[in-house]
Amino acid sequence: MKVQIINKSKHQLPSYATALSAGMDLRANIDEPIVLQPLQRALVPTGLFMALPAGYEAQVRPRSGLAIKKGITVLNSPGTVDADYRGEVCVILVNISNEPFTITDGERIAQMVIARHEQVEWCEVESLDDTDRGAGGFGHTGV
Repeated sequence: MKVQIINKSKHQLPSYATALSAGMDLRANIDEPIVLQPLQRALVPTGLFMALPAGYEAQVRPRSGLAIKKGITVLNSPGTVDADYRGEVCVILVNISNEPFTITDGERIAQMVIARHEQVEWCEVESLDDTDRGAGGFGHTGV
């Protein structure tokens, strides 16, 4: 699938690290480092602008290495970039560790997955069909 993209950053376009990768790394495009204090959040620009085809979204997700090693995650995970959005792709990062974390220019801060989606048409009804689970909620299926 081809996607139109404008790269106003100082960095390469996102790319797949391996032949079977689902996500592409997004890089910070900043003029000076951002220090995220514990529990602080920041909107980090990438310098990327794109036009996704109808029926697709870009999902912005945390990088597992940053999450486990530094406690840095994407606050609205996964963040959604809609097909009709034409602004800069930015990432909302939050520091959930006890230590300050410095984001530097070009650092890989998140990953982006392009995914197909459907839009639904609601059909209001008076009742739903029965299933084995029924209305069983969180933890319903046991351990």
